[in-house]
Amino acid sequence: MTRPKIMIIPVTPFQQNCSLIWNADTHIGAVIDPGGDVDAILQAVEQSKVTVEKILLTHGHIDHAGGAAELRDRLKVEIEGPHTEDAFLLDRLKESGAQYGYEARPFTPDRWLKEGDKVTVGALEFAVLECPGHTPGSVVFFNNAHRFCFMGDVLFQGSVGRTDFPYGSHDTLIASIRDKLLPLGDDVAFLPGHGPASSIGEERRSNPFLANVS
Repeated sequence: MTRPKIMIIPVTPFQQNCSLIWNADTHIGAVIDPGGDVDAILQAVEQSKVTVEKILLTHGHIDHAGGAAELRDRLKVEIEGPHTEDAFLLDRLKESGAQYGYEARPFTPDRWLKEGDKVTVGALEFAVLECPGHTPGSVVFFNNAHRFCFMGDVLFQGSVGRTDFPYGSHDTLIASIRDKLLPLGDDVAFLPGHGPASSIGEERRSNPFLANVS
């Protein structure tokens, strides 16, 4: 079984968990959610001696997607994700970046993702789970073989994604967690878009936002 390795690269003023994941044997990898600080991401790629074959996006917010266009140009790779429902956020990246004092470019992914799709990183395979609520087009990447997820901003240690945007919906977010994530199993570990890693079981037991979710 191919063994994955993961490096977390905190980026942007939001300290977003940009991730570099690669196959330990081949060093073929991907960058997940490059929100910004592209030079720091490229330095991590070089230090790890990883050959990046693609960029994966969980959703369209500036702190997750703001550096994707520049990184695509510099690495000459394709962007996969998020779901097409987040196209309006990707179209607004320049304006969103200006709000927070850094540059970002709008772009269109090379591949939009939807429920049931698979994405590969070398020999690693991830199922795409549509988990709207934080944004309409949020997706989660689930690797069944190694029992872990890249969560984006759907579920955190002790919290859940913000829904106080005009397009956010707390009820939709909780339904996504209940219907898509909790059934994966308590042993599934995950890396959220911000903060420390956790597991489905730990959040089922202790996350106050899931207290009444079965």
